[in-house]
Amino acid sequence: MTSATPAGPIDNSTRDDLADTLNQVFALFRLNYHNQFYAAYADTTQLNQIKRLWLDALSGFTPETILSGAKQAIENCEYLPSLKRMLDCCHDAMARHGIPDVRAAFLEACERGSPKLEQPWTHPVVYLAGKDSDWFFLANNPERSTFPVFEKHYSRWVDRISRGEQVQLPPLPELPGPTQMNMSAAERQAALRRLRSELDL
Repeated sequence: MTSATPAGPIDNSTRDDLADTLNQVFALFRLNYHNQFYAAYADTTQLNQIKRLWLDALSGFTPETILSGAKQAIENCEYLPSLKRMLDCCHDAMARHGIPDVRAAFLEACERGSPKLEQPWTHPVVYLAGKDSDWFFLANNPERSTFPVFEKHYSRWVDRISRGEQVQLPPLPELPGPTQMNMSAAERQAALRRLRSELDL
């Protein structure tokens, strides 16, 4: 099944969360790259324009991934990271766990068929976030309603992984065993007669 609504811009509340995250990122950069930061972003208007550019470019990542990418950039970059370097660090942060970005995960959750548990998932968190979001809700409502719900659950699962928790798909339900019917000798004889009659024997 596929979502009836094509991919579109992120929800305003999600955008606000990402904007808050980017403010934290630039605060970390200011502390760690003090002189470079003020040389690069001396003008407040220019800084705000750059933040908007970064917001658009990083909108496919969860806040947790963006912060993880920023910390990785600080640990590995001697110079103030560019947007390209920040994107690479966010992808690396996700790749360490084999986790797709939230936009790719959302589309995967909406497009997978049923039964859901038997589908080939990129990572268990995609299935778990989809399940928590409610499969019927994802399939039957517009993206402006479903994406923020999915993003909230996905962020929660990704955050649990970033804290070191191991997650996996739940086990497939066991098929019921064959039911045994004990027939009496008379019942067996009657069943055999019906069978012979049906087959013209």
